[in-house]
Amino acid sequence: MRIIGIDPGTGILGFGVIDIVGNKTKLVTAGVITTPAHTPIDERLEEIFDGLTEIIAETKPNVMAIEKLFFSRNVTTAISVAQARGVAMLTGRKAKLPIAEYTPQQIKQSLTGYGKADKKQVQEMVRIQLALAEAPKPDDCADALAAAITHFMMSRGM
Repeated sequence: MRIIGIDPGTGILGFGVIDIVGNKTKLVTAGVITTPAHTPIDERLEEIFDGLTEIIAETKPNVMAIEKLFFSRNVTTAISVAQARGVAMLTGRKAKLPIAEYTPQQIKQSLTGYGKADKKQVQEMVRIQLALAEAPKPDDCADALAAAITHFMMSRGM
């Protein structure tokens, strides 16, 4: 099974693709799609769609795991991130991928065993799960990989 994880964002959208080999995870590729600030939102969303379409075509995942949104303060940021999330989900659907959604708390819980773990703990567990020398950078990339790993753990019943 090949899983693409998505950490949605308008300025930076993280993605991470992993393979499941037996009972282990293996990194295929990971990175970010960035869009320039002060660019109209429709152009930014198009860049996200085009970039993600290309990544999906190249890596051919079987499923998409995407982080659900949690915002308590900035409504404007929440709206633009929600738009990017919608574009990512649409891109997955257009590629005929099933889509699994996980809250930040579910991701933290599945990777660290603690639903309120900090970013560093999650990044370290991503590094360990994928047997990497260093935690993936930037954070958005690590968060996307965490979503993909969470899907693997959830689908096998942890």
